[in-house]
Order: sequence, then structure tokens, then C-alpha cells
Amino acid sequence: MRILVVILWVWTAIFISACSPGSDENQTTTLSETEGAAVYRTLSIDEFGDIMDEADGAYTVINVHIPYQGEIEGTNANIAFNDIDALTSALPDRNAPIILYCRSGNMSEQATRELVNLGYTQVYDVPGGMNAWQSSGRKLVDNQ
Repeated sequence: MRILVVILWVWTAIFISACSPGSDENQTTTLSETEGAAVYRTLSIDEFGDIMDEADGAYTVINVHIPYQGEIEGTNANIAFNDIDALTSALPDRNAPIILYCRSGNMSEQATRELVNLGYTQVYDVPGGMNAWQSSGRKLVDNQ
């Protein structure tokens, strides 16, 4: 009987882990709202790097980390994650593609959620932020 319980527990653990999304995958996050669902997407460091390498101006890229600790080359602005008025003033419009990043991903996620709740439709977050950028062998610049 004890062996049957152990086998059942192992199979349950395998099933649960197989159904969980991988941490390397891009994910779309849905936020609950009273008037529907708001959505934002995360970008992997490689996807973000490809976008920054293209440097075609299709995205507005904002570093929302405070205090300033450097930035990724090609960043359009540095605006504190909790200064939503300044952030929304710097954005082209609610339908423009916007990428937010910070040092580790926490501040950019908070700002991303706030923008989506305000009706922005193409907001991208970079989990891991500048830490992940540097871990991938890329460099930060100090433009202040």
C-alpha cells in the first residue's frame, strides 16, 4: 500500500510539472478588470536584444528603474516606475508598442500592469531586466 501511495505521488508531481509553463517561454499575462481583461506580454532577453539590435524606432523603450543604475543602449527614456503621469506623458499613444525594463523586472512589471490598466494595448515587460541583460553577456551604458 505504501508503494502505491509513493507511485501515485510521483505521477502527480510529474503531471503537475509537465503542465506548468517553462520559465524560458514568453508569456502573456492577463489582469482581471471589472470591464474585461487587460493583457501584456513578456519578452525574453534574446527577443529584447533582437529588437534593440534592429534599432528601427518601432518600439518606445523605457528604463523605469530607480535609482538610475545605467541603461541599455538605445533606450528612449528613463522614467521612475511609480511616476505614471510622467510615463504616460512620454508615450506616443495607447496603441504604440512600448517596452519597459528595470534592473530585475519587479519595477517594470508594476509599471506595465499600471499602463495596461490605463488602456495601453501593446506593452511589453522584460523579466530579469538589466541583470538578465548583463548575464547574457551584453553591456549597460551610463548616460547620466
